[in-house]
Amino acid sequence: MISQVLKDLLTKDTPVAILTGAGISAESGVPTFRGEGGLWKKFKPEELANVDAFLKNPDLVWGWYQHRREVINDVEPNPGHYALAQLEKKVSDFTLITQNIDGLHRRSGSENILELHGNIQRNKCIKCEMIYEELPDENLEKAPECACGGMIRPDVVWFGEMLPEDVIRSAFTAAERSSVFFSIGTSAVVQPAASLPISAKQSGAYLVEVNVDRTVLTHIADEFFQGKSGEILPQILEECGLS
Repeated sequence: MISQVLKDLLTKDTPVAILTGAGISAESGVPTFRGEGGLWKKFKPEELANVDAFLKNPDLVWGWYQHRREVINDVEPNPGHYALAQLEKKVSDFTLITQNIDGLHRRSGSENILELHGNIQRNKCIKCEMIYEELPDENLEKAPECACGGMIRPDVVWFGEMLPEDVIRSAFTAAERSSVFFSIGTSAVVQPAASLPISAKQSGAYLVEVNVDRTVLTHIADEFFQGKSGEILPQILEECGLS
């Protein structure tokens, strides 16, 4: 299935960087949250996922995110997530960069994760920026308040916000340091994440793409595997002796 070049490159001493997008989460059943039923059918995500909407109606925005958390909590990591967690254990230099906010990588056992867009399971104060990994009541219907008096919001990147500077800087450092770079389940069009595989290849990395569809990245990839990551990644690990 895989080339001898990739078998030779993907060893325990190889610096590896991974970029994952919505595709890997879709295999677990995580919806895009567009066109939902009930109350949320009235709103587009961009109408709720922004600072102005939260300041105008914090309880409405908080309620939408609570609904999203409930949906995500009902799904489980898939074999693609677990394969990446296994790969991290097998190689000495591993960085997982994800555009996803669902936390499934962490639940599958991955540890060295750069979350470009934040994590829906984590919250922070809009005033003092204190991080809340957990809240006293996870079923809050109204936006909670921090001890400093500020409102607590989901710790995710909203429309109109910049990605965390330290996270994106670390992501590019890992990409440029890698010898093998995997782009998995991402359309490769959303910037600045879309530049990571290109930056890796320009720095000499062997670029591997795993996706159900061809993308703008496919023509420059050294290897392209078309299909589900949950089927392809375990097989790659097995053929490379890393399972």
